[in-house]
Amino acid sequence: MELKRVVVTGLGALTPIGNTIPEYWESLINGKSGCGPITYFDAEKFKTKFACELKDFKPEDFFDRKEARKLDRFAQYALVSSDEAIKDAGINLDEVDKFRVGVIWGAGIGGLETFQNEVINFAEGDGTPRFNPFFIPKMIADIAPGNISIKHGFMGPNYTTVSACASSANAMIDALNYIRLGHCDVIVTGGSEAAVTKAGMGGFNAMHALSTRNDSPETASRPFDATRDGFVLGEGAGALILEEYEHAKKRGAKIYAEVVGGGMSSDAHHMTAPHPDGIGVERVMLNCLRDAGMSPNQVDAINTHGTSTPLGDVAELKAITKVFGEHAKDININSTKSMTGHLLGAAGAIEAIASILAMENSIVPPTINHSTVDENINPSLNLTLNKAQEREIKVAMSNTFGFGGHNACVLFKKLDA
Repeated sequence: MELKRVVVTGLGALTPIGNTIPEYWESLINGKSGCGPITYFDAEKFKTKFACELKDFKPEDFFDRKEARKLDRFAQYALVSSDEAIKDAGINLDEVDKFRVGVIWGAGIGGLETFQNEVINFAEGDGTPRFNPFFIPKMIADIAPGNISIKHGFMGPNYTTVSACASSANAMIDALNYIRLGHCDVIVTGGSEAAVTKAGMGGFNAMHALSTRNDSPETASRPFDATRDGFVLGEGAGALILEEYEHAKKRGAKIYAEVVGGGMSSDAHHMTAPHPDGIGVERVMLNCLRDAGMSPNQVDAINTHGTSTPLGDVAELKAITKVFGEHAKDININSTKSMTGHLLGAAGAIEAIASILAMENSIVPPTINHSTVDENINPSLNLTLNKAQEREIKVAMSNTFGFGGHNACVLFKKLDA
């Protein structure tokens, strides 16, 4: 059967460097760091005392008090970002066939703060099991797309993909395929995460996964730098409206980009560490290119997973060098996590948005905080260091990888480029 074309018609973002798409993009191109001391709780006794928190986000600006109490922060973020994307897409909710509109959302953890607080309250009590009646529905990862569909009446496919930090990229790939195969006209996709909590920080610290650059938090996320010492935890959400091309054209929608391919693979190597030679990463990019029917030489930009970990950054760049060969030096490679931190299950969504906006505006956001060359990294690669670079981008790739060896890659193209 002939696959249908899929385009992006709406975007929404709630990030540590901007609470709307325009704010997010402005911060990206200006190389703004979203990192600072933790304000949500007293982090004095934690090894890492900083994170990329949202700034000036007030639930009461979006929800009444009663509603907000029923929602974990990750679900609040999902609703806010998806509302922006739906509005941006200009979808008339009274005219669209809601049986053909789905919500496929990504979350690596879900309601961690809710789980943490309920357990703490129980442990500090007298042993009597007093739990909030919304404990379970606030915590479960699938509640985010559930709430989006309930709010808007979308009755198509509705679920959450959970693959650690690859979650929202997997959600986008599923959305792409549902529309390609003719099952849906529109899908709200993306991801959200709210793991800047005592349990989140403590758990990642125990794994030695986080940077401990407490003397300079704003420079702690430093992908590709020889002095990098771990990732910086972030939070927020990104939402994209994926739509069948003819459906979008018929209603006169603005089209940001075409989604031309998605690839997945597994490292099958280690619970948390990447394969040192980047074999799984190499395979996921090849799978994505094959799915899109494109050659490596057609890719202009790659937003890497680039978490600022000693092992991960090197493995990914090794794989890029192998897949793209001589063309690798002509690609603008960057890591927007240098600014946003790592949004875990929401990372793929906000980074795909960054790739799409880079293509639309012909500007590649920088990889900030780079000062020391890593001799293990191919010196011929253009890592877009410290300053945004202008260039025409016709094809952009976005990589995301998760604990457990989950790899996902999405490819975007300028419409008819």
